[in-house]
Amino acid sequence: MTSPFLGEFMGTAVLILLGNGVVANVLLKKSKGEGGGWIVISAGWAFAVLCGVLTAIACGSSAAHLNPAVTLGFAVVSGDFAKLVPYVFAQLLGATTGATLVWLHYLPHWKETPDPSLKLACYSTGPAIRNLAANVLSEIIGTFILVFVVGAIFSRAVSATGFVPGFGPYLVACLVWGIGLSLGGTTGYAINPARDLGPRIAHTILPIAGKGSSDWGYALVPVVSPLIGGSIAGLAIKAFRF
Repeated sequence: MTSPFLGEFMGTAVLILLGNGVVANVLLKKSKGEGGGWIVISAGWAFAVLCGVLTAIACGSSAAHLNPAVTLGFAVVSGDFAKLVPYVFAQLLGATTGATLVWLHYLPHWKETPDPSLKLACYSTGPAIRNLAANVLSEIIGTFILVFVVGAIFSRAVSATGFVPGFGPYLVACLVWGIGLSLGGTTGYAINPARDLGPRIAHTILPIAGKGSSDWGYALVPVVSPLIGGSIAGLAIKAFRF
């Protein structure tokens, strides 16, 4: 019953459940993790990526992209765009599902949290300083590093002898941890259109107690910018012939 579509769906759902889950754990009132801070969030997202990638592989997606920017970037490398639409659809559906599970898991805590902006932050990203040009650039740079370094990790030079099973996903998780620690402070490092768009849709439609705006005016930044960064990284990987 496994398939690439199922793998991308399940892997992205796990990614968002654990990734947005750690944000909720840190930000929502009366959570035992309240106030845990940025180190906890960035580490939690790294582990979320690891768990999501392993789940995707086990459920049938050997690529385990979980991210439209990664799918697009490696389509640029290969010149084969056949997987782009089905993968992106599965990723978006999985992200929305994962975000819905976060709402259910923390159900009593939404009412206890008076600040609507904290609730939105448990679903989608937002800038520390709202400057669209700078925000777009941050997301492009972060996503470029994600896709380019993933390409390096699985390049012939680095993995010529083959990794022990599971080691590649571990390195990708370390990469995401590094991006969060180093580059995440400007925009919350969406670096994944599905990661932001799916949960933002969930925030819009779910009956979250006391929620405010879903900030759709900012939504194009974490959706379009990662696609640009991923495409540029794909071109760079192709030029370097990884």
